[in-house]
Amino acid sequence: MSLMKEFKEFAMRGNVIDLAVGVIIGAAFGKIVSSLVADVIMPPLGLLIGGIDFSNLAALLKEGATPEANVFLRYGKFIQAIVDFLIVAWAIFMAIKGINTLQRKKAEAPAAPAAPPADVVLLTEIRDLLQKSR
Repeated sequence: MSLMKEFKEFAMRGNVIDLAVGVIIGAAFGKIVSSLVADVIMPPLGLLIGGIDFSNLAALLKEGATPEANVFLRYGKFIQAIVDFLIVAWAIFMAIKGINTLQRKKAEAPAAPAAPPADVVLLTEIRDLLQKSR
């Protein structure tokens, strides 16, 4: 088998394509969550705790000769990244919980009893006819 043919079989396998779609959708979802946190959640939260903008929180570690040479520990961006992560984790948890609930309901639904085979039906009809003729 040629290397290209083997690669084509690998790349066209369903779960590889599903993974690629998941990564693309995940990246788009990440952008949405980042915007939600930065533009919707953090401003009111900062206002509640005294008008602090988390993304600008930093501690000066070393002062340089120019403002551009200053060394900062930017813990505000870290706090924002933690909030982003918690929102993504919560959204994924709720999605998985919903999927599991749907699967449980599907599994709990009783399956219709299987129809008896044709020979059993025929034997049952013969038995019933014999009982009537007695």
